[in-house]
Amino acid sequence: MPDTAAIIKTWQQHFKEILPGFLPEATQTPRALLQAMHYSATAGGKRIRPLFVYASGRALGLDPYTLDSIAVAIELIHTYSLIHDDLPSMDDDDLRRGKPSCHCKFDEATAILAGDALQALAFEILAADPILAAKPKQQVEIVLGLARACGANGMAGGQVLDLASLDQQISQAELEQIHAFKTGELIQISAIAPALLASATDSQKNALGRYGQLTGLAFQIFDDL
Repeated sequence: MPDTAAIIKTWQQHFKEILPGFLPEATQTPRALLQAMHYSATAGGKRIRPLFVYASGRALGLDPYTLDSIAVAIELIHTYSLIHDDLPSMDDDDLRRGKPSCHCKFDEATAILAGDALQALAFEILAADPILAAKPKQQVEIVLGLARACGANGMAGGQVLDLASLDQQISQAELEQIHAFKTGELIQISAIAPALLASATDSQKNALGRYGQLTGLAFQIFDDL
């Protein structure tokens, strides 16, 4: 039996080491914006979504580290969502991962723009990756899947529904939709993206998608509790 904990730790360490290389140098202009991007992107965390990317790749017989661009792009989307979630107009959180939130460390305008820039950078990384470029059909499928996961039927829509539900009595179905949009869609594309790259069978993609969907739901429930 493989030592799962050791594999996860290895992947987390690998991701920590390669992530800064995907970010623009913080000494460039505009320095405050780039520093805010680095500050939030490298602040740590469990890196759940990259782990899903690597695990799905391993299950499909791929070298997990050929999926670095996908893992980084998805994590940058997640980071941008955290920056925006913490804003006074959203969840109004002063701390993130034990450190001042981006808008508290810098300012609100810089935080908004850092989130915007991280989202753009995620798609730039996917568009520029030579491994993906060698498979243009699969590259488009991955970009499309990620775009949908963070749009109106994904994170953005889930945040709107979540904000609207504050101090409201909602049904289980409504709560599950919020969780599916806000958390599940991004975890689901993390699990499916390697299958898209590998041109996996429909049954494999469906299984990985269902796994990501249900795990995303469970993760959000656990996080809320």
